[in-house]
Amino acid sequence: MNILVTGGAGYIGSHTCVSLLEAGHTVIVADNLCNSKRENVEKIMQITDKEVTFYEIDLTDAKAVDVVFRNYKVDGVIHLAGLKAVGESVDMPLAYYYNNIVSTLVLAKACQKFNVNRFVFSSSATVYGDNTLPFVETMNLLPTTNPYGETKAMIERILADISKANPAFSVSILRYFNPVGAHESGLIGEEPNGIPNNLMPYITQVAKGKLEKLRVFGNDYPTVDGTGVRDYIHVIDLAEGHVAALNNLTEGVHIYNLGTSQGTSVLELVKAFEEANSIEVPYEIVDRRPGDIALCYADASKAKRELGWTAERDIIAMCRDAWRFEKNY
Repeated sequence: MNILVTGGAGYIGSHTCVSLLEAGHTVIVADNLCNSKRENVEKIMQITDKEVTFYEIDLTDAKAVDVVFRNYKVDGVIHLAGLKAVGESVDMPLAYYYNNIVSTLVLAKACQKFNVNRFVFSSSATVYGDNTLPFVETMNLLPTTNPYGETKAMIERILADISKANPAFSVSILRYFNPVGAHESGLIGEEPNGIPNNLMPYITQVAKGKLEKLRVFGNDYPTVDGTGVRDYIHVIDLAEGHVAALNNLTEGVHIYNLGTSQGTSVLELVKAFEEANSIEVPYEIVDRRPGDIALCYADASKAKRELGWTAERDIIAMCRDAWRFEKNY
């Protein structure tokens, strides 16, 4: 199939493109490069030895989006583009609501206009809010603790309403947990702009000496060691989850958690990184970060049952691959 991947030059997008190409699909990337790099498209082609068509466009621009759909017979869309930093969304709510929601509306409208009925959406475990653990797809969504999560919950409802009004419009909503790691080639990985908002690139930059020490946001949560617990998933496992969702898409709206079903605390991840790579990561405890919750991990059994997908790579592999990329980068 010809698959349009929005945000395909980004961290998760580039790995998803690799998995799509390896599965035999053709890839068209649309990305405005606000949080990614054009070189990643070249690296995708280098890894796979296959061509990728790239459009540098903003998805809130309906005319630019229409050009892509007119130029290609798009068979399906994987929508990964969006602003994604929890803390930043608290400070810049308007930018998050506008970018994330308007881009999805424009994209969905183009899908209807050009009769594209396969749509895979990059959602987030953030939509569960501070819910009962483990998070299960059938749970009622709670008001989330930050605008980023609210945009994801709103988009999920928008896509469900579109599918209800147009039954042929088939949607797979993937609720990510915490992607980490990098491609085993070391060519693509997480490349945040400025000070990282996510834990693993912060750890790798401290290990490399680029940052002095890791800031751990709070150690008074009700967890095993007081630090926040998350369900970390290797980005390659996550990418393969997108291919599984696309290949198994049927009519209606289908929601899947993509995680490992295990929680790891911040300090446990630091220790795993030190063990995997024989390097020390100095850290300091600072105040909690706005919008964070104590615990977040998945029940990922539905994806295994319906998609035949399960996360295969462990925390040590995540730490080794992330460090390999950081050293190359």
